[in-house]
Amino acid sequence: MTAAASSSIASNKRERPLRILVAKVGLDGHDRGAKVIASALRDAGMEVIYTGLRQTPEMVVNAALQEDVDAIGVSILSGAHMTVFPKIIELMKQKEMDDVLLTGGGIIPGDDMQQLNEMGVGKLFPPGTNTGDIADYIRQWVKEHRSF
Repeated sequence: MTAAASSSIASNKRERPLRILVAKVGLDGHDRGAKVIASALRDAGMEVIYTGLRQTPEMVVNAALQEDVDAIGVSILSGAHMTVFPKIIELMKQKEMDDVLLTGGGIIPGDDMQQLNEMGVGKLFPPGTNTGDIADYIRQWVKEHRSF
């Protein structure tokens, strides 16, 4: 392969849309917010994979691996955030997904958000957050942490 061809391939990889997995984990059956976020991220030029309802942390991480995503966004309203996020972080570490963002949102108390951030979860967004702010955060995080 010539240097020009190699450079062109590298350039194309950097220019691909960001790939985001949006997930609903556990028994939480309310997915309106996840669908709104998925739609907003698509409108922002990202490629979005929506897992659907009632996923396990293992299913989410395996889908993220298969889809080669840049970020995982978990929508959670059930109150299980202190179980779900740590389990996903643990599985991501086992699979060496150190350059994939884990973020999310929903009904999560501020103290719990801080504790999850300290565990390695990215910024968490409460209901009513401007979707443009979420897209900007994901873009910036990926720019700083992923190499293509």
